[in-house]
Amino acid sequence: MPDFAYTARDFSGTRTTGTISATSEKDAAAQLSAKQLFPIEIAPETSSAPLSWWTGISGSLLATTYAQLAGLLKNGVPLLRSLAVIRDQTSNVALKQMLGEIYTRVEEGTSLGDAMDRYRDTFGEMAVNMVRAGAEGGFLEDALARVAKFTEEQDDLRSRTMSALAYPVFLAGVGTLVVTALLIFVVPNFEEMFQRLREKNQLPGLTDALLGFSRFLAQWGILLLLAIGFGIWRLQVYLDTPEGRRLSDIAKLKTPLVGPIYEGLAVASFCRVLGTLLGNGVSILKSLDISRQACGNVVLNDAIAAASLNITAGQKLATPLKASGWFPADVVEMIAVAEESNTLDDVLVQIADGLERRTSRQLDLFVRLLEPIMLLVLAVVVLLVVIALLMPIMQMSQTL
Repeated sequence: MPDFAYTARDFSGTRTTGTISATSEKDAAAQLSAKQLFPIEIAPETSSAPLSWWTGISGSLLATTYAQLAGLLKNGVPLLRSLAVIRDQTSNVALKQMLGEIYTRVEEGTSLGDAMDRYRDTFGEMAVNMVRAGAEGGFLEDALARVAKFTEEQDDLRSRTMSALAYPVFLAGVGTLVVTALLIFVVPNFEEMFQRLREKNQLPGLTDALLGFSRFLAQWGILLLLAIGFGIWRLQVYLDTPEGRRLSDIAKLKTPLVGPIYEGLAVASFCRVLGTLLGNGVSILKSLDISRQACGNVVLNDAIAAASLNITAGQKLATPLKASGWFPADVVEMIAVAEESNTLDDVLVQIADGLERRTSRQLDLFVRLLEPIMLLVLAVVVLLVVIALLMPIMQMSQTL
C-alpha cells in the first residue's frame, strides 16, 4: 500500500504533518477525518528508492524496460496493461516491485511521471521529467523511446569507460601491493646490515629515508589505513552536501585531461535532451528546466537556469550560455546560428552527436596514455627502492 505525506490541522488549529498508508488520496483524507484532522495538503510520499547498483537494476535493463513500454504504447496497448505486461515478464525482483507500485499509483489516477518520481534515484531525474513532459504533451511513446536510447547510450559509454580503465586500475592496485610488501617485509631485513654505516654517518639519505618509511609502515600501517579510510568517508560525506557537490563539479570541469572529457559528456547530454524536447513541441523554458537535469553537474545546471531567466526577459539562449564561461565556444556559436535560422532542435542533436564522438576519441586517448604512465610510475618507484638498497651495499664493497 503506498504512503502519502500530509499536512493537516486539528480542532485547535495546530498544524500537523506526517505520513499515512492508504490506497488513494481520497482514502488518506478519509482516514485523517476519522482521526479528527482536517487535511490541508495530501501528496504521494517521494521516498528515495535504493540506487540501481544496490538493487541490481542496470542501465541496460532500464533501457530495455523503457523501449518495451514505448513499443507497447505505440501499438495501441493501454498504459495500465502495458505496465502489467512488463511487470509480469521481468525477472528482476526489485524492478518487478517498482513496476507493481507504479501500476497501483497509475491505476489510482496518478500520472506515469509522478508515479516514477517515487524511484527518482533509480530512474533518474532526466527520465522522470521527460516522461512527465511526454504525458503532458501527448508524445509519451516518443519520450519513452528517447529515454530508452539515451539510457542505452549512457550505459554503453559507462561500460566502455570501465572496461578501458580496468587495466590501469589493476596495474595501480598490484603495484601498490608489491611496493607495500617490499617496504614491510623486504626492506627491514637490511636495517641491521646498514647500522654500521648509520653510526658513521655514511648512510645515504635516500636509504635512510626508505628505512624510516619502512619502520613507519610496519608500526603504524594499520592506523594509517584506518585514517585513510576515515578520510575517504568524511570526504564522501562532505561531497554529498550542496557546497561539496559544487566544489566537486568545478574540480571535474577544471581538472587537466579529465575536465574536457567530463564537460563534453555533460554538454552533449544537455544538448540531446533539449533538442529532443524542442523537436516534440515542448516550450523552450520547460525544455531547459528538464534538460538541465541531464547534465549531472551543479555548475552547468545553474548556468542553464540563469539562461532560462534571460530567455524570459527576451534574450537568446546562446548569450547567457556564452557569458557563463562553462560551455565550449564552438557549441555556443552553433547554437547562436541555429537560433537565427530557427533550426535549434536539429542542430542541438547534431551538436550532441559531434560532442560524443569527440569525447569518445579523447577518452580513448586518455586511457591509452594512462597505461604507460601507470607502468612508468610503478617502474620509477621500484627503481628508487632498488637504488636506495644498492647504494650502501656498493659503498660497503668499495670500502672493503
